[in-house]
Amino acid sequence: MGDAPVEMLTPSAAKLTLYDYERFPEDGQRHEIIDGVEVVSPSPVLRHQRVLRRLFTAVNVAVEAQDDGGEVFFAPAGVILSPHDIVEPDLLYVSGARRGIMEKYVHGAPDIVAEVLSPSSRRTDEGLKKARYELFGVFELWIVDPDADVIRVYRRERVGGRFGRPVELSGERDEVLTTALLPALTVRLDELFAR
Repeated sequence: MGDAPVEMLTPSAAKLTLYDYERFPEDGQRHEIIDGVEVVSPSPVLRHQRVLRRLFTAVNVAVEAQDDGGEVFFAPAGVILSPHDIVEPDLLYVSGARRGIMEKYVHGAPDIVAEVLSPSSRRTDEGLKKARYELFGVFELWIVDPDADVIRVYRRERVGGRFGRPVELSGERDEVLTTALLPALTVRLDELFAR
């Protein structure tokens, strides 16, 4: 009692697929499939949700300014990376040029994915999910750490390549998150992480 909840991995004899994903219970927890295994995370804490709301608002303004038909979504929104990898990033952006991957779910790698860390999701977000995003072609991954007031930005070095070394931006240093994928985006980290 008093310990932070941890995500639960549910092993199975056969790798899980979209069929299984669509049958997970709607119980307030996040159910994802990573390499065919169910990963369950509890509902996030309020700090996580505040940071996510601010980030979504800033990205949404930049997407609307770009006016190219791109869209931004926040969890829960299913992303099918492979038949055995179905995740729900905290935030995802798909450019207008890649709108064709958006149907009932996002079928393929979004341009940008953001994961806001919680004590219960840190290991999954920074390990399992980061590896899958890199493997399946996400262009940019933002690991948002509200406990440290930092964002680690992973960018693909070239098409088909791996993520380069992360750029770490800090709220303490009053740094600003920008990206070439959304030229109108400027997120002041001191405001993003304001308590």
